[in-house]
Amino acid sequence: MAHHIDRLPAALPAALPAAVLFDRDGTLIHDVPYNSDPSRVEPVPGARAALDRLRRAGVPVGVVSNQSGIARGLITPEALREVNARVEELLGPFDVWTMCPHDDGDGCGCRKPAPGLVLRAAASLGVGPGDCVVIGDIGRDVAAALAAGARAILVPTPETLPAEVAAAPEVVPDITTAVDRLLG
Repeated sequence: MAHHIDRLPAALPAALPAAVLFDRDGTLIHDVPYNSDPSRVEPVPGARAALDRLRRAGVPVGVVSNQSGIARGLITPEALREVNARVEELLGPFDVWTMCPHDDGDGCGCRKPAPGLVLRAAASLGVGPGDCVVIGDIGRDVAAALAAGARAILVPTPETLPAEVAAAPEVVPDITTAVDRLLG
């Protein structure tokens, strides 16, 4: 008589996101308000390793960032490009960058909490926004993600308001934990 051994199927890994989009200031790099000096760019602890893990897993990474200093005349577009180039030098290449140069009063559809940056980044990557994850440090990042239909993960900093933490669907202590959660 043959013995029949019932085997449970191996657990399938959770589906990887189609892309992970990061807020820049306060999430990937320490926030220096209206920074126009590339030498002041300083990655948050664990950012490079977390990004490299996503890249190795084949997950596209991007940046979605409000940059109202442009509209306010506090930073030039060229200085913004230089700062972003320094971010890439320190953190590696990003598959997409979407920036909003407007101020709150401009009424644009791209300034977070509006979904425009997330929608534009997803379209640029050829993926659906609902298959993306947005990682940020304030409520505007979470609101933009949810408005676009994306998953939102909040990584609070001392500047994050308690109400923003309370309202976020997912909160983790740091970028490493966020990527651990995404990669299983």
